Amino acid sequence: MGKIDIEKQDSVKVYKIRKTLEELSKKSGRGTELITVYIPKGKQLHEIIGTLQQEQGTADNIKSDLTRSHVVDSLGKVVQRLKLYKKTPERGLVMFCGALPPEEGGPLGSEVVKVWEIDPPKDLNQYLYRCDDHFHVDILKDMLKDDNLIGFLAIDSKDAGWGLLHGDKIEVLAQTGSGVAGKHRQGGQSAKRFQKLREMELTYYFNRVAQTTREYFIDIYPVKGLVISGPGPTKEDFINGNYLEYRLQNNIIATIDSSYSGSEGIREAFAKSSDILGNFRLVEEKKLVEALFREINGNTGKGSYGLQEVIDFLKNNVVETLIITDNTNLNRVEGICKRCKHLQEDIVERPDVIPKKTEYSSKPCPGCNAMEVEVNEQDIVDYLELIASKTGSQLEVVSGSAEHGNMLASLGKIGAILRYNPGHSK
Repeated sequence: MGKIDIEKQDSVKVYKIRKTLEELSKKSGRGTELITVYIPKGKQLHEIIGTLQQEQGTADNIKSDLTRSHVVDSLGKVVQRLKLYKKTPERGLVMFCGALPPEEGGPLGSEVVKVWEIDPPKDLNQYLYRCDDHFHVDILKDMLKDDNLIGFLAIDSKDAGWGLLHGDKIEVLAQTGSGVAGKHRQGGQSAKRFQKLREMELTYYFNRVAQTTREYFIDIYPVKGLVISGPGPTKEDFINGNYLEYRLQNNIIATIDSSYSGSEGIREAFAKSSDILGNFRLVEEKKLVEALFREINGNTGKGSYGLQEVIDFLKNNVVETLIITDNTNLNRVEGICKRCKHLQEDIVERPDVIPKKTEYSSKPCPGCNAMEVEVNEQDIVDYLELIASKTGSQLEVVSGSAEHGNMLASLGKIGAILRYNPGHSK
């Protein structure tokens, strides 16, 4: 028993891919003109380029002039991008391309060809080419699912509970009573007979628990490890009796002494398993948020929260670790005057991005009064990552739907652990 080796994913990268896929899922073409290409690792790029160039030739048969033009242009754009690579990236490559109307809408023929390139979060082993009225994003979405599942069994002689640690939450799956008599016999029974009956009931209960554990943690949720907890010696009796199917028996990574069994025991065992599951993402996120709250509640001066305060500290190289939830839904909009370089910027919620961009582009520059303002937008995480990369700060995106994400939401969904108390000298 000991630490389990669990594959880790870069929280910022996963956030960006998930956000891009959400955006792509909403796109639809006016015909079957949106291109999806999945290139598996190790696949020769010249083969893919050859296939796409053949498809360009086939596209000449499309009856609609506009659809034909869009498909040919999109395929050409993908081929052009692929030629920039010397070889297929290590994990493979996914490309989406298509002619899409401008954000603010537009008439037929106003579409612009856009391309997205995604480095998959895991090894891509599947080739796919599709020309359709939507982008095929499901393969990538499946890759983002956390397949590092840990099973929890909380057991004593009275009841048992099963739980699953996955993605961003601990989930209680079920609990059951044992039906085993208490340790004190009723009147009229000999001690020996009572003990024998109780042992039979325990054996039946343990077999029932083992069967349910197998169903949950092999058949339904194939787990990477199993944590067994409970008060008293019942859990050891269960383990030492080899009731579990051998794959689960070999997959026990820890036994934990707890005050409870059943569903309460699941939550207690998770709270006590941080050291064992120290490299499991949910536990990492919980530790990060708790560390932030320790600094804030301890009045050390090294805990910061609130968007503008955190950004100011980040720009001044004071931030050691910046933490933000994945449901912040903010974008930074900037307007830069092409003539005098005057900068306007605002951080707004996503529904307000287009009105803000329209406001910047339709008004003269406050600096020189010229009508030459170039407007750009970027997701708040992209913006923070850019600053963090210049200052060597660590950026962590945590789940907004987990308990620790809700804690961070009380601070405005963003906080930072500082390198030092800025109120004092270094």
